[in-house]
Amino acid sequence: MASRPLSLSRDLIARAHPDTVPDDETALTLLSDADLAPELAAMLARRASPEGGLWVFAYGSLLWNPEFAFTEQRLGTLRGWHRRFCLLQRRFRGTPENPGFVLGLDRGGICRGVAFRLDDADPHAILMPVWRREMKGKGYEGRWVTVETEAGPVTALTFMVNRQSDRYTGRLSDAEIADKIATACGHLGPSAEYLLRTVEACARLGIHDRHLWSLQALVAERLRERRAACA
Repeated sequence: MASRPLSLSRDLIARAHPDTVPDDETALTLLSDADLAPELAAMLARRASPEGGLWVFAYGSLLWNPEFAFTEQRLGTLRGWHRRFCLLQRRFRGTPENPGFVLGLDRGGICRGVAFRLDDADPHAILMPVWRREMKGKGYEGRWVTVETEAGPVTALTFMVNRQSDRYTGRLSDAEIADKIATACGHLGPSAEYLLRTVEACARLGIHDRHLWSLQALVAERLRERRAACA
């Protein structure tokens, strides 16, 4: 994967999305820390054993923007789940009228990612920033999973897509997903930038994901068409 150039680029994205988008706080109701704290406490209570350390499995934006300091990282494989753009984003990198997409873990297949080891002195305080980030929009469910690494299996917290959420889209085709990613933009930037940064992070790690690679090519094609139409 790393040996082949990406079709998608920052310049292509910037040319297609030159204007900023204001934030709309009504687009997505967010849970408060008071709402989130009991859920995190319950999740920690379900932790099998603290002896193996405190780990988080990253597969999307946490690969390039982790919400925590970590003491170790390992490439790992999660079986029974795959990463997929299956969660609409009506705020941040999209709008209610033109939602973007973010990744979630959905059932079936395997997922290669990174297991990060965190300081275990105060698990609740250490995990709250990432728990807030992933859980405040009600799009994910936290779960302890077994991640296979070269140094042995680790039990890690990760975030599966919440299939009961009205943001869950099910299994759309890559073409349908690319149509939305190419046009969507929120106050944090274009949806295509999220895709690009994730593909770049996977390439640096030596992770080849056909879903991501197909999407970046399709989105690049649509952005070029959009640019040509505007010209």
